[in-house]
Amino acid sequence: DVSLEWVYQDTDEAHARALTRNFVRPFALDQAPLLRAGLLRLAENRHWLLWDMHHIVSDGVSMGILVSDFIAAYAGEELPPLRIQYKDYAVWQQGTLEVERMEAHEAYWLSAYAEEAPVLELPTDHTRPAVPSSEGGKVYTSVSAKTAEALKRIAVETGSTLYMVLLAAYNVWLHKYTGQTDIVVGTPVSGRTHADT
Repeated sequence: DVSLEWVYQDTDEAHARALTRNFVRPFALDQAPLLRAGLLRLAENRHWLLWDMHHIVSDGVSMGILVSDFIAAYAGEELPPLRIQYKDYAVWQQGTLEVERMEAHEAYWLSAYAEEAPVLELPTDHTRPAVPSSEGGKVYTSVSAKTAEALKRIAVETGSTLYMVLLAAYNVWLHKYTGQTDIVVGTPVSGRTHADT
């Protein structure tokens, strides 16, 4: 059992920004809880909710559920009781069949990557550093509603997700720039196969 410490403070907007910057700080992974929350009261009907949570506690799927549930609760809706909880999923995952299945997956990928993964030879305007880093930039763009609908239609027609269609397009794009046919792209997955998780 871990108690969540809530920070509550009356403040103004100028101080609220500083308090928010100081609120988000590193966690010690061996000290629960790995989340913190706070509420800043700026005026009678104006508050800021502060929420800081380590990624080991929640992934993108969890955050989507959390935000959705919070919005519903804030709107006065009653949340349905949970049929299962994450700890149930953890128990299933540690079960004998799951462990054996994961060992088979691990053996497959260790075999597939027994040799080093190919280096993607993208044409660049800079020399590739001897020691690669994960530093980079961001490029923002948008697609028309017509293009978005066409992509969704391809996903439905092929029995895949929009993510899978976009990933395939990304791989084709990489091939066109490099001419390589063996391209490795790492992507995060949630591994959640049960509808309630």
